[in-house]
Amino acid sequence: MSDPYKTNRRCFIKAISTSSAALVLGFHLPVAAKPGQGGAAPAKGFVPNAYLRIDPDGTVTVTVTKSEIGQGVRTSLPMIVAEELEADWSRVVVTQATTGLGFKSLGTGGSWAIGGNWTPLRTAGATAREMLVSAAAAAWSVDRATCRAEKGSVVHAPTGRRLGYGELAEAASKLQVPTNPPLKDPKNYTIIGTRRPRIDGRPIVTGTATFGLDVRLPGMKFATILRSPVMGGKVAKWDDKRAMTSAGVRAVVPVSSGLAAGVAVVADSTWAAFKGREALDVTWDNGPNAAFDGEAFRKKLEESSHASAIVTRKDAVAAGTSVTAARSIEATYEYPFQAHATLEPMNCVADVRDGRTEIWAPTQAPDRIRERVAALIKQPAETITVHVTMSGGGFGRRLGVDYALEAAEVSMAVKSPVQVIWSREDDMRHGHFQPASANRMTGGVDAKGAPVAWKQVKAGSYLSIFGPPSAAERASSDYWRDASWGCYDNPYSIPGLETGYVPVDSPVPTGPWRAVYSPSCSFARESFVDELAHAAGRDPLEFRLSLLDPAKKFKAGNLNIDQGRLRSVLALAAEKAQWTRKLPPGWGRGIAGNVYDGDTCLAYVAEASTGKDGSIRVERMVCAVDCGIVINPSGVEAQIEGGIAFGLSTVIGGEITIRAGRVEQSSFLDYPVIRMDQMPKVEIHIVPSTASPTGMGEPPVPPVAPAVTNAIFNATGKRIRRLPVRLPAAAGGEK
Repeated sequence: MSDPYKTNRRCFIKAISTSSAALVLGFHLPVAAKPGQGGAAPAKGFVPNAYLRIDPDGTVTVTVTKSEIGQGVRTSLPMIVAEELEADWSRVVVTQATTGLGFKSLGTGGSWAIGGNWTPLRTAGATAREMLVSAAAAAWSVDRATCRAEKGSVVHAPTGRRLGYGELAEAASKLQVPTNPPLKDPKNYTIIGTRRPRIDGRPIVTGTATFGLDVRLPGMKFATILRSPVMGGKVAKWDDKRAMTSAGVRAVVPVSSGLAAGVAVVADSTWAAFKGREALDVTWDNGPNAAFDGEAFRKKLEESSHASAIVTRKDAVAAGTSVTAARSIEATYEYPFQAHATLEPMNCVADVRDGRTEIWAPTQAPDRIRERVAALIKQPAETITVHVTMSGGGFGRRLGVDYALEAAEVSMAVKSPVQVIWSREDDMRHGHFQPASANRMTGGVDAKGAPVAWKQVKAGSYLSIFGPPSAAERASSDYWRDASWGCYDNPYSIPGLETGYVPVDSPVPTGPWRAVYSPSCSFARESFVDELAHAAGRDPLEFRLSLLDPAKKFKAGNLNIDQGRLRSVLALAAEKAQWTRKLPPGWGRGIAGNVYDGDTCLAYVAEASTGKDGSIRVERMVCAVDCGIVINPSGVEAQIEGGIAFGLSTVIGGEITIRAGRVEQSSFLDYPVIRMDQMPKVEIHIVPSTASPTGMGEPPVPPVAPAVTNAIFNATGKRIRRLPVRLPAAAGGEK
C-alpha cells in the first residue's frame, strides 16, 4: 500500500482518523475480539455493529478505534455512542480495537478522532437503540410508537413497563439491521455536552492502566539499542565481549530498521540491558552528515526565504483597490527544530514467530506498523496483530513506526518476545523532529492605516519519515501548500495577498509534531499582523477585526475559511480578557487567532510581565474557541490547557540544536518544558454551537507563541522574531 502522507497530509488525516467507511449500517461482526488478544471468540449478547456490544447483564461495551494519547478519546467517543443508544453511562465500558477486526483504519492523528467518527458512532448507537425498541415492542405485542429508549432500558409509555437492554439483547440480535436510523436532535442530548470524568482516570492515577512500558509476556526479554550518534551514521564494527559478560545480558544483535542504525543489547531486565549497552564497544561510520551544523542550516533557511518561491496562493487585487503603501515593513521569523518530549519514551513489545506475530505498542499508527512489520519480517499482514496500549503522550511522534520495526527485528533475531525500550536520551536525540523553518514577511499599510500588501514566503523541508516528494510533487504548489498551514490559509482580507514556499533539504529526520506545520507559519503571520497594526498606529485587536467580515467565507486551497467564526472568537477572547483594561506597570497584552485546518477557530489573549532583571513571565492566557458541538467540556478544556503548555514550552526554550551531525539535547534539563510554577492562569470560553464537532488536539498550539510574543512587545517594545525566548532571560530585541 502506498503511503498517502506523501501525497496529501489532509487525505492522510482523513484516512487514519475515519475508521468507518465500511462500517456504517449493515456491517456485522459474527465474532467479537477479546481485549488483549489477536484472535476472536464467540460474540456474547447483542452485536449490531463493529463498535458496540450489549451483554445479557446490561453491560454496554464500546470498541474504541482511536489511540488514547492523553486526549481523552476513550471517554468522548463512547459518549457519542451512549447518547444515541440512550445508554446508562454507568454501565458503559471500553475495549480497544486491534488490527484485523474489519476496521479500515485505526490510526489517530490530525485532530480528527471526534470529527471523523461523529456520524458513524451516532449511527452505531442509533442502530442499536432502534433494534432494542423493536425487540421490546415485539415482546409486549404493542405498537412500537408507544415505546421509548431511556437510560439503558426500553419503556412502554402507557403502562410504565420497562425492559433493560440486557434482557432485550438476545431478541434484538435476531432483528434486521435498520438502514437509516433516526438520530437525536442535539437539544435532547443528556450525555453529549456534559462533563464526564475520564473512564481511564482512576487506573491512570493509581498506576493500574496498561501503557506500553507496562506490557509483560511470559519469557519476555528486554532490549535497548546503542544508535549512531550522527544522523545517518552506520556501524563500522563492534565488539560485544564486555557486554556479554555483564550480568543478565543474553544477546547482542545489530539493528538497521529504525531511523538510526545501531546495536541492540538483549537482557533479562531493563537495567541489565542498559548496563550491557554501556559496556558495548562500537566503532561508527559517521556517514555523510558528520559536518551538518544546525546554526549554519538556520542561516541557510533565512537566506532561502529571500529566494524565488513556489507560489501557493496569490489573490487578485479588486478593481479600484489601492495597493500603494505609505509605509512598508519586512521581517523574518524563525522557528527551530522541535522534539516531541513525550513523558513516556518510545517502546514496543514484539513477539515474532513463524506464522504469527503480535505487537504491543503505544502507537498512533497500528495499521502502518502492521504493514511495515509485514514487509520487514516477510510475513502476510493478516498474520500480524497490533495491540494498541495507552500512550504517555503522542504529539505526532507515535505516527512514526521506527520503534516497532526495531522491536520486531530484535525479536526475530533472538526468537523470543522482546520489549525494546528507549532511554530519555534516546528519545530526545533519535526521533523525528518538527522541521525548522524561516518565514519571510513583507507588507505595507496605506495612509489611512489599512493593509495594502502582504507576502509570506516559508523556507523549510518536508516530513521525511514518510519519504521524499516525487519530482512532480516537488514542483507542485499543492504539495507545498499542504506543507504550509498557517501561511497559505491566511484568514484575513488583504489586497494582493501572496504566499510561497522554498523547499530546503536537510538530513534531519522530520515528521508530524503537534499541529505539524501550523505553529511556525502562524507564529510569523500573527506576529506580522501585529507589526502592521503597529506601523499603522492601530490597536492590534481592532486591526484584525477590520480585516474579518462577519459574513465572509472563502476557500484557501482545499480549506474552508469562515471569517465570521474567527472574528467571533477574537472578540470573545478580548472581551473576557478585558482588552482595554489598564495593566500594572511592566505588563503587556497580546492577541493571536487561527482557523486550524479550515475547522476549529481559536484565539488567545496573553498577558506577560517583566521583571527588573529583564525577565518575562506569562501571567494569564484567555482562550475563546469554536469547535462545533462539544462532546465533553472537560476534555476540551484539558486539550487547551495542554496545548498552552506545549506552545509555551517552545517559547521558553524548547529547541533542538545540532552540531557535527549530533543532536545536542538529551533530557528535560537541556530541552526545557514548562514547569508547574511557570504555568499561567488559564481561562477558557467555549462558543456554543450545533455544528458538527471539529478537532481539539492540535488547534490550541499555533496561536500560543504569537500571543505571548505580542504581549512581550506590548510590555517591552522589543519584537521577538526568533524562537525560543529564553525565559526567564531578557526578552531580547529586534532581530
